[in-house]
Amino acid sequence: MTTPLIVDPAGRPGPAAGRADGRPPVTAGRRPRSRWLSRTAVNGLLAIAAAYTLFPLVWLVTAATKNAGNILGGNVFSFAGFDFGHNLSTLATYQGGIYFRWYGNSLLYAGLGALGCSLVSVAAGYAFDKYDFRGKEKLFAVVLLGVLLPSTALSLPLYLLAVSTHTVNTYWSVLIPVLVNPFGVYLSRIFSAGYIPNEALEAARIDGAGEMRVFWSIGLRMVMPGFVTVFLFQFTAIWNNFFLPLVMLSDKNLYPLSLGLYNWHSVANASPDFYPMVVSGSLLAVLPLIVAFVTLQRHWKAGLTAGGVK
Repeated sequence: MTTPLIVDPAGRPGPAAGRADGRPPVTAGRRPRSRWLSRTAVNGLLAIAAAYTLFPLVWLVTAATKNAGNILGGNVFSFAGFDFGHNLSTLATYQGGIYFRWYGNSLLYAGLGALGCSLVSVAAGYAFDKYDFRGKEKLFAVVLLGVLLPSTALSLPLYLLAVSTHTVNTYWSVLIPVLVNPFGVYLSRIFSAGYIPNEALEAARIDGAGEMRVFWSIGLRMVMPGFVTVFLFQFTAIWNNFFLPLVMLSDKNLYPLSLGLYNWHSVANASPDFYPMVVSGSLLAVLPLIVAFVTLQRHWKAGLTAGGVK
């Protein structure tokens, strides 16, 4: 009877040694069965989570192609009653196309608000990280306390401030409050510490650059992944913001999508013909968020080595 051979790590063949308990040795390339079971279980859980997450979106897509009878009758997933073109034409013509005015308002609030908030947050985080001044940590602790305050609790004080400044029922009453985000400042300080080396800033100062030039030309460019992260978070928050516009605005021409669709949904309880408009409008309202995340996610990977110093 011949003795089986095994190959040692150096590539030399040798006799196979048995295990201490008398069982044959485990050959290379053979995996325990439990690994396959664990991988199957994990993939199964991920598939369930993905289906649970995507089901509302699938329902929204199919419901946007139905009329009120099919939506209320539970025939959302059937192929009958395809009426998406009629729903879009109704959205475009109802009350002079006010839906697309709301759409433009949301783009204005979310776009300008997120851009301004990102600049303020990155500048503040950069200052907290790179400069030493009296009471810095205490002031940063106050900023962190702002993270604990819910936005709904601040709506009434913000409304009173808007009344005193005569900005109620204007674009400014929604834009100005969203320019400050304590969580964005906290996140920007973390990104500044990880992405901007002090040596690069000192080199720029030695070359004669001022502090604003150092921040704008070097600091902001290196911390661009953090800027994009704050922008996406704030863009999503403003786009879905509801309570602040509800408190500040009374003119329907200034409504964002969230508030306008809410009013239509309230009317739909008495007039079911509004349901196709609400569903179709909600589907179109998701598109800017998808476009923003798809187009800007590459910036998260672009700056992974931005803080490296030769």
